[in-house]
Amino acid sequence: MAKGVIAEDEALLRQSLLAALDKAWPQLDIVAECEDGASALEAIVEHRPEVAFLDIRMPGLTGLEVATAAAEACPVTQVVFVTAYDQYAIDAFERGAIDYLLKPITDDRLAATVQRVQARIAAGQDGAAGLAELVRQLGTKSWSSRRDPPLSWVTASTGRETRLVLLDDVAYFRADNKYTTVVTAEGEALLRTPIRELLEVLDPSVFKQIHRGTVVNMKAIAAVTRDDTGKGIVRLRDRPETLSVSQPFMTLFRNM
Repeated sequence: MAKGVIAEDEALLRQSLLAALDKAWPQLDIVAECEDGASALEAIVEHRPEVAFLDIRMPGLTGLEVATAAAEACPVTQVVFVTAYDQYAIDAFERGAIDYLLKPITDDRLAATVQRVQARIAAGQDGAAGLAELVRQLGTKSWSSRRDPPLSWVTASTGRETRLVLLDDVAYFRADNKYTTVVTAEGEALLRTPIRELLEVLDPSVFKQIHRGTVVNMKAIAAVTRDDTGKGIVRLRDRPETLSVSQPFMTLFRNM
């Protein structure tokens, strides 16, 4: 039985795709349902599925970023992008022979996509084929789920005190149960917003998720190194601690 991963940040659409796949591909075992890019990437690396259905627009890592990292970590995984109507993207998908599903997903389109994916799996084709060129074509286009201008500051609390923190001063954010810890050169404060919601309003060109629970300000990084296991280590400019980068997330730092 083939394994699959679904990554879609809207719960109703995720459940709709799950139900449609149950009819179109009943032998497919969905091993993970994810609502953000980081969770999807971790699920792909952990389960090594034959196929991953990735929404292009997700909080944090986009579907393109997940696919790029997954192509190195798990090249056997076939990727199907899920997107709202965007002719520029669809033209790129068609030229690159990359499978995609257009929202709202129709039964006929899903059935045709499933047949093509099954054929590629049976033939043992590399899931990364054609992806690099697609990423090059679409790389200049923003696929963040954020629709409003990015934040420039947040309010966070330290004890009974609430203070304004400029995002330029943030070294990194760390998930803290339902909340988020914001870390600056001066210390830490608590932000009463889950890190997933925070990702939707941060500037994706400045703040990058390095694993599910950590988002780093790229401007605060002094150096990135890789240990013998392939895991990355981030050294910060104004903080003594280092941050770990999960191995598949190291593709984000390739051009640094």
